[in-house]
Amino acid sequence: MQWYVVASLLTVLTSSQGILTTLSQSNGGYRYDYATVPFLAEVFKLIVSCVLLWRECQRSPPPKMTTEWRSVRLFPIPSVIYLIHNNVQFATLTFVDTSTYQIMGNLKIVTTGILFSGMAIVLLAIGTTTSQVKGCGEASCESLFSSPIQGYMLGILSACLSALAGVYTEFLMKKNSDSLYWQNIQLYTFGAIFNMAKLVLDDFRSGFEKGPWWQRLFNGYTITTWMVVLNLGSTGLLVSWLMKYADNIVKVYSTSMAMLLTMVLSVFLFNFKPTLQLFLGIFVCMMSLHMYFAPPSMLVDLPVTAKAEPQSLVQVSVDRRTAS
Repeated sequence: MQWYVVASLLTVLTSSQGILTTLSQSNGGYRYDYATVPFLAEVFKLIVSCVLLWRECQRSPPPKMTTEWRSVRLFPIPSVIYLIHNNVQFATLTFVDTSTYQIMGNLKIVTTGILFSGMAIVLLAIGTTTSQVKGCGEASCESLFSSPIQGYMLGILSACLSALAGVYTEFLMKKNSDSLYWQNIQLYTFGAIFNMAKLVLDDFRSGFEKGPWWQRLFNGYTITTWMVVLNLGSTGLLVSWLMKYADNIVKVYSTSMAMLLTMVLSVFLFNFKPTLQLFLGIFVCMMSLHMYFAPPSMLVDLPVTAKAEPQSLVQVSVDRRTAS
């Protein structure tokens, strides 16, 4: 599968993630325990990875699988980071709308860019943020944003966690030639364990007021909630593929372009009114994408260096005779 196909799918899934999560709310809150969603998503990813690894093992030669503890012990770290990130994401969307959440999410571009590099990445951050800023012709000019400060703080935390987890996961995926599905199994096994531990911890904190977590696992679930679970799980599988065979910056671009697609969908779902800032942001993002993916020869006029033809042995020998 080509990386741009995976990146396009990731863009679609990411753009629908915030919208589905918002649609799953009721009166500004969740009827279900949102901590169960990441747990079920981890279980879904684990099952899919096991099936794919089993199919891969039927082929010859069998895939490489490192089982040394020195290698396996590195996978709990991103699992914990993703655990915190996923739960912060749900908490953030209770304070801000999907558009504002996308603004905060684009901070991971700068964070990831610091850990990698690029002028194009800075342009992308400017473009995607510009597309979200309110104009003075709108309801109020008192502030650029109108959501509670808790939402912005949680959004910034979510973006930083996403960037940190992305860079570290790419390191894990590319540090050896192990099967992608074997690496996923290790990552998602720890992810499921840590998410289950959080559910148990929540039970102890509440004094088992609502009963143990496994008895209320699906309480309040609707079709939209299940779509959120499948979306979160499928997004994780696509991200791991990009980390293995592309890089974290491609993933960042995919999720950032998803913000623009979210804006288009918001027009129809939430009566969002496009602004000049939105179109300006799209233009800047297109420039950024071109700068990042275009070869250097397309961006600047590089001097053409012609290689001098080597003298043949016959010519050298004639020159020596003449000189003598």
